[in-house]
Amino acid sequence: QVQLVESGGGLVQVGGSLRLSCAASGRTFSTYVMGWFRRPSGKEREFVAVINRSGTITDYADSVKGRFTISRDNAKNTMYLEMNSLKPEDTAVYYCAASAFRSAVVADYNYWGQGTRVAVSS
Repeated sequence: QVQLVESGGGLVQVGGSLRLSCAASGRTFSTYVMGWFRRPSGKEREFVAVINRSGTITDYADSVKGRFTISRDNAKNTMYLEMNSLKPEDTAVYYCAASAFRSAVVADYNYWGQGTRVAVSS
């Protein structure tokens, strides 16, 4: 089992940058595939990015490709999401999640953080 806590959200202007962190408890962090999801207000939770256990394979939603970078540091039990060139449509609550396998599907993730809010003002 793993517990996840996100941080780093906030208010930023269009074109700005933010770095989200996801801190995991326990010694099993490196055994999980990790993902970032987001839920815009009034919408369903959607896939943002995923990273494999060793951090060597990543995948992104088309809407963030080229602007966001997912990474992880297994020695620090932490995952990151570097967000650049932010747009108003990136406004959402961002969640990190852990899964047994690489997936973009919400239902495939067993463990979730509480979320951190990102707001991009125009």
